[in-house]
Amino acid sequence: QVQLVESGGGLVQAGGSLRLSCAASGGTFSTYAMGWFRQAPGKEREFVAAISRYGATIYYTDSVKGRFTISRDNAKNMVYLQMNTLKPEDTAVYYCGGSILASTTTSQYRYWGQGTQVTVSS
Repeated sequence: QVQLVESGGGLVQAGGSLRLSCAASGGTFSTYAMGWFRQAPGKEREFVAAISRYGATIYYTDSVKGRFTISRDNAKNMVYLQMNTLKPEDTAVYYCGGSILASTTTSQYRYWGQGTQVTVSS
């Protein structure tokens, strides 16, 4: 059973940056693609970014392209989301997920963390 723990969220002004981290344990990290999703109040969980097992394939949702960067360190069992030029509409709880293949679809992810709150003030 894979456990995922996110960290790095917080309150930041518009235009600022945050780096989210997701620590994985309980499985062989390099066998899983990883993704970041977010959920704002009253909305469904939505895809943000995904990275394949060794980083060869990366996907982003259009609204974060050029601002967010997903990366992973298989030696440390970590996945990261560097978020720059943050906007108020980026405010949400951010979740990392583990999947067999890199996917933009929530239902493809088998494992989830508990989430970390990101709040961007205007």
